[in-house]
Amino acid sequence: MNHFMEIKIYYEDTDCGNVVYYANYLRYMERARTEYMDARGASVKSLMDQGTLFMIVRVEIDYRSSARYGDTLLVETWVSETTGATLTFQHTMKEKTSGRLIIECKAKAVCVDTVGKPKRIPREVLEKLQ
Repeated sequence: MNHFMEIKIYYEDTDCGNVVYYANYLRYMERARTEYMDARGASVKSLMDQGTLFMIVRVEIDYRSSARYGDTLLVETWVSETTGATLTFQHTMKEKTSGRLIIECKAKAVCVDTVGKPKRIPREVLEKLQ
């Protein structure tokens, strides 16, 4: 099941051209992944407390159009692929009112322990996120 989250664009999110600074989209997607996991009962904080973390190891972004100050974005997030130790998240961002596509993204996360060593995703976590 996909997760949807709204992001309102503030002046601080934009660059001198009044468009969202490209790296800010990464922050929005990080928030969306956290909300996706929380909504499925796999709280990032709880997992961290149990010694399970996820690190992003690859990101592919296609910038389709620019978001601007005052826009509200609708971020859609889902898991498209899993392995024993990785999750691939997909995101789309659209301008809420018009539906204009802003970005499409794929982000691969690897499950690690507290010292950064890769480990298998706990089965119960994987079941919640698929």
